[in-house]
Amino acid sequence: MTRRANSVVLTIVLATTIPLIRPAAAGAQVMDDAIYTFVLFDQLEYRRTGDANPVGWDLLGWVGGDFTRLWIKSEGEQATVGGGGEVEVQVLYGRLVAPYWDLQIGARVDVRYDGGTERARVLAVVGLEGLAPYWFEVEPAVFVSQDGHVSARLTTSYDMFVTQRLIVQPRVEVNAAVQEVADFGVGQGLNDVNLGIRVRYELRREYAPYVGLEWVRRFAGTADLARQGGESVSDVAVVGGFRVWF
Repeated sequence: MTRRANSVVLTIVLATTIPLIRPAAAGAQVMDDAIYTFVLFDQLEYRRTGDANPVGWDLLGWVGGDFTRLWIKSEGEQATVGGGGEVEVQVLYGRLVAPYWDLQIGARVDVRYDGGTERARVLAVVGLEGLAPYWFEVEPAVFVSQDGHVSARLTTSYDMFVTQRLIVQPRVEVNAAVQEVADFGVGQGLNDVNLGIRVRYELRREYAPYVGLEWVRRFAGTADLARQGGESVSDVAVVGGFRVWF
């Protein structure tokens, strides 16, 4: 009687759990294949520098699933005095290689225009994007232009929550290059360091006005090129704008 009772219990357990396991596995597969989209204007701002006073932006967007995504990134500025500006656009294929880390490969296009002249170049991109310990957002990348010029960039930022809606975001960007590219104001070695701090208030999670300060310092050959072009080596800007995502 005991063996028969055990057999009946085992049969009942298998009969009830196997149908539950199969839909869960199928559901997991569907979830992996789902397509999502995300667009973030991390910066959409006016920069008061006492010179060109540009409008600047830093845009990130992607479409894809949990493991592979198509990324679009853009940053640049348009002067409100003088009419010059610069635009950078990246189109990248991203693959999840570790928790919170995407390997990204693709292309970048730079355009600079001023005084009726326009210059453009195309670069290959290999980079990472993810979260370092303690939730620092880190984005290292290496670029190689169509002329074989090699450069690199490291961007990192961190959101410090003063309250659930008031957030302070320090941000650091460092650029370096192996070769000089005078047409784009790029010198050999360490190019520049950009330090910024922005304080935003989230009226809604998707919409937050902010104010802040940004300091840029050029070095070595890049500083020399700036002087030759009549530009300053060090700039401080008061910024104000909006952070928007959807």
